Order: sequence, then structure tokens, then C-alpha cells
Amino acid sequence: MATVDEKAPVPPTEDVEKDSLPRKHADSKILEHSHDADEAMKAFSGIDGEAITIDEATNKRLLKIIDWHLMPLMCVVYGMNYLDKTTLSYASIMGLKPDIGLKGNDYQWLGSMFYFGYLAWEYPTGYLLQRMPLGKYSAFCIVVWGTVLTCFAAVHNFPGAVAIRFFLGVFEAAVTPGFALLTSQWYTKNEQGSRVGIWFSFNGWGQIFGGLVAYGIAVGTERHGSAIEPWKIIFLVTGLLTVSLGVYFYYLIPDNQLNARWLKEEDRILAVARVRVNQQGIGNKHFKMYQLKEALTDPMTWAFFFFALVADIPNGGVSNFFSQLIVGFGYTEQQSLLYGVPGGAVEVIALVLNGYLGDRFGQRILFSSGGMLSSIVGMILIVALPLHNNVGRLIGYYLTQASPCPFVALLSLISSNVAGYTKKTTVAALYLIGYCAGNIIGPQTFRPKDAPRYVPAEITIIVCWGACLMDLYFIWWWYRRQNAKKARIRASPEYVKLENQEWLDLTDMENHEFVYTL
Repeated sequence: MATVDEKAPVPPTEDVEKDSLPRKHADSKILEHSHDADEAMKAFSGIDGEAITIDEATNKRLLKIIDWHLMPLMCVVYGMNYLDKTTLSYASIMGLKPDIGLKGNDYQWLGSMFYFGYLAWEYPTGYLLQRMPLGKYSAFCIVVWGTVLTCFAAVHNFPGAVAIRFFLGVFEAAVTPGFALLTSQWYTKNEQGSRVGIWFSFNGWGQIFGGLVAYGIAVGTERHGSAIEPWKIIFLVTGLLTVSLGVYFYYLIPDNQLNARWLKEEDRILAVARVRVNQQGIGNKHFKMYQLKEALTDPMTWAFFFFALVADIPNGGVSNFFSQLIVGFGYTEQQSLLYGVPGGAVEVIALVLNGYLGDRFGQRILFSSGGMLSSIVGMILIVALPLHNNVGRLIGYYLTQASPCPFVALLSLISSNVAGYTKKTTVAALYLIGYCAGNIIGPQTFRPKDAPRYVPAEITIIVCWGACLMDLYFIWWWYRRQNAKKARIRASPEYVKLENQEWLDLTDMENHEFVYTL
């Protein structure tokens, strides 16, 4: 059962240290900003300073309720997020190119145009995610991007396709940072890595579902004919499904624990209390310039940005060209739709396994680097094996599908390791700006003159992933070093306990009680 007392400020299931801050911190910037605290303070306004104790049974009960109401829908929506932006790859071998008159580098630019829209709107959408109700704004974006995708079925030329891809990027820009915020809002640090891994793994499920749907449409229309072109059908199916999910998202996903209709009044307060251990709160609607400045001067912000930029050069190429890449291995166009499906399964298994092991052993970065190593080996196989070794090169492609593991690990670290709501939204926005820039560059490395092998692009991918591996180890070393520094500071006799310090919307640098996850 859950009780209110003055002894235990955090759930006993979490291994955390006592809440305390340096006296010099308490009597300066922290108190200066205490009037502008986190939304969570509203939940405790009538408890008169008493702390809440949550026993293990109550904590498990709450976690089960939260999981069943949030995770299934987040997973399916994220799978559609991946499928909707990569539907172009399926359509490219289903008659899209001749039907709308693509020539030269037009297809490469369509692949990049999505990320121009994403890039243009990423920081504004990060600001809106902070200022607007989180659940409602996310639902609005889902409905609109689904509507935009259905409009692709009416496209008849290259300029129209450019417009659709751009606005698809604009409205999909909210989903990844929004889901990262939802995860940090509802889950403790020890739960976040596995949850991010699960919902991000639905990229793989999206690839499995998309490949099977595209294959079914291609075979069905070939045998029985259709009133419209096959590539238009796949845009209509995926777009309308996304719109339906967006409407359901609006109904089910709350803005925070305090307005969750599927939680009882008492459970809403307990759901806030169980994440006290994060030292992050559940949201703050006020933009804080000092947190923006801290984000821009934090070395980890730029280490994250570098990783997203360089890692997504390969992602931008492979995600838009994987069907054509498989055709280049010697398979037919219809076979390429079907043979892309196991790649999605590899991604699902890799992400879920890495998320679980990373949280289980407290080493998200090191475990995720295994996915990067697997991807490098896979791409080396594609480059080095002879053309006639179709099976070996296809297996190499499957190995590359573990490459999202470190990207997802770092995304989960933005949830776990970046505190201060303005700082968190800023770092997430910059991370995804790097993601956009990399995905814009990626398709341009697959030049038409290099088809069907695309060797220069494949060598570029190997170099990029090697650089990312070094960046991952730097991030691990830096956080480990900072935790040691914080431990020494906390050991000082000058520290005193500050009431409700975890709800004051402090940054991870301000709060020396904040322990970084590795």
C-alpha cells in the first residue's frame, strides 16, 4: 500500500542517494528559480511538506497500469512513423518513378526532402512540445502527418512530391522528441532505456508490416488488376491508418500524470511520486534562457549532435535505398519487398535486447556499441563479397539493421541524463537536427552512376560508423568522470537537504545529486 509520511521521499525499489544540495547552491540560483517549479509541485500542494512512501507492490501495480495504457499505442504510432517516411522506398519499385516523371537525382532529393521539413521545424516543435499540452499537440501532429501522406496518392509530378515530403517531415518532427519526453515523464531512470528500446524497435515492426503489405499489394494488383496504381494504394493504406491512430492517441494519452483519465485521483499523485527519483520532474511550461545557454555549452550536447549527424548519413541512404540495394544483390523487385522483412526483425530483436541488457547492467552505451560493431561487419560483407554471393551480401544487410541500437541508447540518455525542461527540449532538438542533417546527406551518397553496387556509399557508411563508435566511448568516459566528480562534491560536509529540490526544474549540472546513467 501507499502511505504519506516524513521518512521516505522515494520508492524503496529504487537505489538512489538522499536528496541534498550544497548550501551555496540552495541560497542562490535554486531558490531564485523555486517560484518557477515543475508541474509536479501541483500534485503535492496539499500534502504540507510530507513525503510519500510507495511500497514495492504499489509501484509494480502503477507501472503495469502505465505500461498497458502508454506503451502499446506509442509502439504502434512509432512503427507507423517509420513506415510512413519509408513508404517512398516501396513505391519506388512499384511504378512511382515513371508515373510522376522522376529522372536523374530526383529520387535522391525526395529522400532528403522529408528531412528538410523535419530540420526546419525541429526546434520550433521542441518549443511547442514544452509550451503546449504534450499529449494533445502530439496527437494533432499524428493526424496531420497521416493526412499529408494520403495526399501523396494524388501527386502527379516531382514538385508535388517535394511538397508532400517536406510537410510530412514538418509534422513527423514532433514524434521522437515528444515520445522521449513522455518516457522521461512517466518512467524512472532504470525503466527508461528498455521502454525507449521497445517503442523505437517498432521501426523494425514497421518495416516488417510495410514489406508484407507492399508485397501483397504488388502481387495482388499484378494478378487481379486495380483501379489505381499500386504505389498509390500503399500511400492511402498507411496514411489513413495513421490518421485513425492519431484520433485514438488524442483520447488515450494524457499531457501528464495529473490529467490521466485512466488513473484514480490518488494514483495520479503516486504516479508523480514514483518518478521523484529521476530528479527531473514531469514538465515545466516556462522557457528559461540560462538552461538554453547551459545546453549550448555542455560538451555532451555536441557529442550527441555529432553522433546523430554522422550515424544518420548511413541511415538516410539505407532507409531510402534498401529495396534497390537488395535488387542490386541479384533479386527481383518483388523479392526485394519480401526479403527486406527479416531486416526489420533483426532491428526489433537488437533494440529490445540492448534496451533490456543496458538497463539490467546499467551500461546502455557499452551494450549498444555492440549493435554498431555488428553493422560495421555487415557493411564490410556487402562491400567485400563478390557479386555472385547473393546470400552472403543479404546477410550483411541484415546485420546492418542493428545500427539503430546506439542512436536509441543516446535518445534514452537524453531522457535520463538531461535535466531541466528547457535544457532537455533543447538537447533533444539539436540531437534530432543532427539526425535530419545526416539523413539529408545520406541519400546523396547513393549516386545513380554507382548502381547497382553503390561501393562509394558503402565505404562512406563504414567510415561514419567507425567515427560513431569512438564518439560513443567518449560519451561513456565523460559521464563516468562526471559521476565521480559529483560523488566527491556530495561527500562534502557543507551539503544540506533541500526540500522538494527534485521538483525545482534544475538542470543536471546544477543538481549535484543528479547521477548520470551510463
